[in-house]
Amino acid sequence: MIKNIIAFIIAVFVAYGVTPLMIRLAKLIGAMDVPGDDRRVHKTPTPRLGGPAIFIGFMAALFYKYGLKPELSGILTGASIIMVLGLFDDIRPLSAKFKLVVQFIAAVIVMRSGIRITSVANPLYFLFPESPYIIFGNWSYPLTLIWIVGVTNAINLVDGLDGLAAGISAISSITLMVAAVSTEQTVAAFMAAILAASTLGFLPYNFNPAKIFMGDAGALFLGFMLSVISVMGALKGAAALSILIPIFAIGLPIFDTFFAMLRRTLSGKSMIEADKGHLHHKLLDAGMSQKQAVLTLYSISAILGFSAVALVEVTLKVAFILVFAVFLLASMGAKYLGLVEGRHGSNKADL
Repeated sequence: MIKNIIAFIIAVFVAYGVTPLMIRLAKLIGAMDVPGDDRRVHKTPTPRLGGPAIFIGFMAALFYKYGLKPELSGILTGASIIMVLGLFDDIRPLSAKFKLVVQFIAAVIVMRSGIRITSVANPLYFLFPESPYIIFGNWSYPLTLIWIVGVTNAINLVDGLDGLAAGISAISSITLMVAAVSTEQTVAAFMAAILAASTLGFLPYNFNPAKIFMGDAGALFLGFMLSVISVMGALKGAAALSILIPIFAIGLPIFDTFFAMLRRTLSGKSMIEADKGHLHHKLLDAGMSQKQAVLTLYSISAILGFSAVALVEVTLKVAFILVFAVFLLASMGAKYLGLVEGRHGSNKADL
């Protein structure tokens, strides 16, 4: 336990200490996010190399606890590829197709290390008691690939306001940590804890008014790690609705991405074509300040996180009621804010 606490402290303070260095480096090499279209809400050029600070804080804590543990080599390799990809994109933007190919490669490396969605508890076990688990067989490969790449980009899509992606990722990480502890997945729980810690170390510099953005490097790394940790921990439980635990834990980015894809499809646009119809844009349009919008979305993410943890403990009947309530409220909120309404945006890809 003492070693875990020390690792948490290392992650916080390394990320906090490295961030000012990344601010200086970004200014030196010109890695600045310059306002240029109506989707950007910041008014002045801002450094966008915060991702490496989160990455270094996470890795420092991980190496302190486990060293060069061979079992983690696939995860570390995949995460490093994602970090380098994002870093290059922050310095000189890459094409969406190229980034997607590299993300697939990183996901395959993780899967080859044995991390896959091989089975989940059968939510209809009460109807089919002879089948307590749904076994995916060879379908585990495409399912895991879609999950990892999808969540990796979902965090990137929600990174639209100061401190938003960092705070939501920290909340999601803590939720996954609690879920992993309940299923006795100690490695997943530890990784979720230090991911939250490194993100919290970065957040003071990123909260409004932001001194630095995490950039694609940070958003893609956080999304990648959240997807991998959820497969390692949250999906391993025996809870009847365990398949929904990671979906709720990372719920806000997932729901926002789903509605973005639906909105763009209905409006006849490419699903990777950026627009100004994301949830945070809608809250700003409703008259909220950046801080108010971010704190509102933090609250929603925390409620979803609490719901994810509750799914581990409650009875099946209560779990179904909880899931129905969450999806009903999400649908009502989407309709009220007009999340599926198409609107014109820029041609910059979201990936």
